[in-house]
Amino acid sequence: MQRKNMWKEYTEDQQKELEELSVRYKECLDIGKTERECVKLGKKMADTWGYQNLEECISKGITLKAGDKVYADCMGKAFVMFQLGKKPLEEGMNILGAHIDSPRIDVKQNPLYEDSDMAYLDTHYYGGIKKYQWVTIPLAIHGTIAKKDGTVRDIIIGEKEDDPVLVISDLLIHLSQQQIEKKAGVVVEGEGLDILVATKPLTGDAELEKEEKELVKAAVVQFLKENLDMEEEDFLSAELEIVPAGKARDCGLDRSMVIGYGQDDRVCAFTSLFAMLETENPERTSCCILVDKEEIGSVGATGMHSRFFEDYVAELMALTEDGNPLKVRRALRNSYMLSSDVSAAFDPLYADAFEKKNTAYFGRGLVFNKFTGSRGKNNSNDANAEYIAKVRQVLDNNEVGFQTAEMGRVDLGGGGTIAYIMANYGMNVIDSGVAVLSMHAPYEVTSKADIYEAYRGYKAFLKDIK
Repeated sequence: MQRKNMWKEYTEDQQKELEELSVRYKECLDIGKTERECVKLGKKMADTWGYQNLEECISKGITLKAGDKVYADCMGKAFVMFQLGKKPLEEGMNILGAHIDSPRIDVKQNPLYEDSDMAYLDTHYYGGIKKYQWVTIPLAIHGTIAKKDGTVRDIIIGEKEDDPVLVISDLLIHLSQQQIEKKAGVVVEGEGLDILVATKPLTGDAELEKEEKELVKAAVVQFLKENLDMEEEDFLSAELEIVPAGKARDCGLDRSMVIGYGQDDRVCAFTSLFAMLETENPERTSCCILVDKEEIGSVGATGMHSRFFEDYVAELMALTEDGNPLKVRRALRNSYMLSSDVSAAFDPLYADAFEKKNTAYFGRGLVFNKFTGSRGKNNSNDANAEYIAKVRQVLDNNEVGFQTAEMGRVDLGGGGTIAYIMANYGMNVIDSGVAVLSMHAPYEVTSKADIYEAYRGYKAFLKDIK
């Protein structure tokens, strides 16, 4: 069963809509390089589309009704949107879920040091990365500094044209005979991912110069104070993420692809967000969840293992009906969900890693994975056949291109999503998403056709799944 290449099907109007969508998508990728930035962007867009803050509705005791739109954020790192449907909430929701954290490098809490007249920031990588891919590329800092006096400041360094960028150095090829004999997993080690930030000593401080103390580090401390109003000790309560610098761009001579950082899983998050915003007057309550910490196991207060989503559903129920806890459980159990995360696109250069009949291909639309996990479907949600049939019908009725896939050859690897967590509520869940080349690399590649079909599929799901 070979799925059709969607590029062969598009009308001129669809081609135009596809290109307009890709422009919106690239803009969101550029603005939202961290989970905090994605939540800020989501809230701004939700405000524009007439959503109310759920916390404000709670504090004012506002009664919500069909058609009302609300959102809530969890610690500024996870985001949930609801649009109340015509049917009672306890009959269930149509839920789109995706994660907004991406593999990256985090600055440690005591990071700044000097060695051989060079200043560095010590780091710890976040999520699954090939560490050697992060050396010698331009890097930017995106983050939040929280001071003891309660002030909080967001910073971005390395994205403007006149900004400096940062880098992790690599050993020159002339001296690499021993390095290149190492296995790929240790050719660059975790403690070797320190960020080079300065080489110019502080001048004009006679006392420091006389003592010959770490003058390059001292210059960095001075920079922090003068430019960021930050003391060295403020690193203790800062969240600073190191990400590739630069904008997402069209890829390919035919401009058929997008290359950029963080498309796992923001390609699913932003298309879900677009679909949610454009949904109006649904029969069943529509919901979009953009969640944190998926890349490290969905843990913590802002990960899907947290109870924040369940709590927000309970709050919503209390503002629409009587807040009966049993009705909250029914609302969750009767829901349908697309747990959207990216899938591995078939790569002819590494064909041995795939089983060609059951893999995702560029240009063939939204990808569905009946199960994820690894080696015998371990730690996987395995969607019910009846639910898959229901989803197929909706997509076919709306002429949405889709395909099915597994994550590589059996016993080779695998991956996980938030689907199995949501399935704990007894709801029907299936993994869906967009095929990606070079997943978890600093720059990932997607097909514009697949982005477009994901967006169309999510809109159809919110509107028509019953």
